Amino acid sequence: MYELTDEGRATMGVWLAEMLAEPKQEFPQFPAALSFVLMLEPREALEILERRAATLAESLAGQDKGLAEQAEVYRLPRVTMLEGEYLRAMTAAELDWIKSVTDELRSGKLSWTFDQLIGFAQSTGQAALVEPERLAPRDERD
Repeated sequence: MYELTDEGRATMGVWLAEMLAEPKQEFPQFPAALSFVLMLEPREALEILERRAATLAESLAGQDKGLAEQAEVYRLPRVTMLEGEYLRAMTAAELDWIKSVTDELRSGKLSWTFDQLIGFAQSTGQAALVEPERLAPRDERD
């Protein structure tokens, strides 16, 4: 049989306080992938990000339904729903940001070409890390 000791309870309190008080620089896959979005053509990036936005919108609707049910049906105290509220807020913020990016991709305000990126790197004195033809989209290589 296992039992929580006083020492364990104290350690848990310190651990919990640290996790709640100190933001960590976590680096999930999505921001890492965004650093490589320039490898896609803007229309491809738009299509992919629109799919993500649709998934996020579905998730947000489900989170809203779940939070409402917890509050109205089960009458749970709000303190028990803070995790869900936080996740909902993060989902909504990501969806808003993605919508702003897809709006700019759709309007052409955000756009790039491989040649522009190579030109930028050359104009700033940055050496290309790989041969340009290896990075160019297939239709630009032909």
